[in-house]
Formats: sequence, C-alpha cells, structure tokens
Amino acid sequence: MYFVTHMRIVSALLIREMSTRFGNKPGGYIWALLDPVAHVLMLTIIFQAIAHLPPLGTSFTLFFATGYIGFHFYQGTTNYLNDALKGNKALLSYPNVAPIDTLVARLLLQLGTMSMVAFIVLGVTISTLRMPITIDWVAILAAVLAATLLAFGVSLSNTVLFLRSPLYEKIYQIAMKPSFLLSGIFFLPAALPHPFREIIAYNPIVHIVVLFRKGFYAEYRATTLDLNYLMGWIFVCLIGGLTLFTLSTRTLRNE
Repeated sequence: MYFVTHMRIVSALLIREMSTRFGNKPGGYIWALLDPVAHVLMLTIIFQAIAHLPPLGTSFTLFFATGYIGFHFYQGTTNYLNDALKGNKALLSYPNVAPIDTLVARLLLQLGTMSMVAFIVLGVTISTLRMPITIDWVAILAAVLAATLLAFGVSLSNTVLFLRSPLYEKIYQIAMKPSFLLSGIFFLPAALPHPFREIIAYNPIVHIVVLFRKGFYAEYRATTLDLNYLMGWIFVCLIGGLTLFTLSTRTLRNE
C-alpha cells in the first residue's frame, strides 16, 4: 500500500513537471532537441574544417552525436535533479509527499526526454549514412542505465550538500564546467598519450561515453572502458547518496 501511494504521488509529480518544463513553452518538447542538435552541428562544422576524418568511423556527425548524447544522459540528469527539491518545496508541506519523490519524478521525466531525443537525433543521423551500421543495444542500454544510476546517486548527495553548504554548490558547479571537455565527447581517450590517457580514465563519465559510443561502432575496441571501475562508482554514489538523503529527510522537508 505504501509503495502504491508513492507511485501515485510520483505520477502526479511527473505530470506536474512535464507541464512546468514543457507545457509553458512554445514548441514544448521541440526545445529539448535544440540543445543536442546545436552542439552536434557546432562540433561537426568546426572539426570538419580542421580534420579530414573523425577519430572513429567516417561521419563527424555520428561521432559527436554519440559522444554528446552519451555524456548528456549523465550531465543533463544531474543538472535537472539537483534542483528537484527546490522546484517542489511547497509540495513538501503535504505529509504524503516525500522529498525523494521529487527526485524520482524528475529522473523518470529526464530519462524519457533524453531517450526520445537520442532516438530522434541518432536515428536521423544514422539514416543519412552511406553505409549501414551494426547497433549493439546491450552496450547502449547499459550505458544509459549506468548514466542514470550514477546521476541519481550523485544528485541524492548534492541535494543534501547544496542545502547545507552554498559554498559546496558553487565549488561543484565550477568543478563540473570542464567536464564537457574532459569526458571524451570529441576525442578517443585511448588515443591520448601517457600519462593523460590514464588520468582521463579516472573520470567515470568517460567510461559512460565510451560504452555508449561502443554501441554504434562495431570496430571500436574501447580499451579505456573499465566496467568494474564504473560499477564501483555507481555503487558508492548510490549507497552514499541514499544514506545521506535518508538521514537528512527531516531536514530536507523542514528547510
């Protein structure tokens, strides 16, 4: 009964988030497509002007699309979930609405939105290729699941830490700005020289991007990918985030 009640609450919050995020904007979900399309087109134009071939395959657009979308499954989710509690603060006055319900609702909406965006952007990109490609759905779905779980774990901790320390929030935002450049979106981590190759591999987002991209390139050896390392990060972030969030539930509701 408890689970059913919270599923209903999450469903109601999900509808509310959809209305707030897309319902009040002209074009609605079309705006969700503009960000990845703009980034992919920008990178494609820039790198086509300075290189003859992408680091992998023959299509600049597919290379950057797989990198950016794989990255955004994580980064876009954390950015959206970090403000979940603030965006639904008034609803926490209702006893049945738990703080974690707000994060779960946004997680489901973001996952659905990004899946739609990925399907459209990558589907259109693949349809323009001269040669057919072999898609590894296991690698793609594993990367999406890994990005979602890691983002959820990180956001659980951030929700509490942002509330307790505005300084931490500013430091986190500054620290995350270079992630776009350091996550393997427009380069192959394995192609970097030593010791930069080993240093960049400490970034768990790199492994998500590599795994996602591997699903579209059958020839990609992905020697940088370490699934055990990635799963370790996911486990630590989820357990740590859930523990911190659970211990701070009363504080989160009353602040």
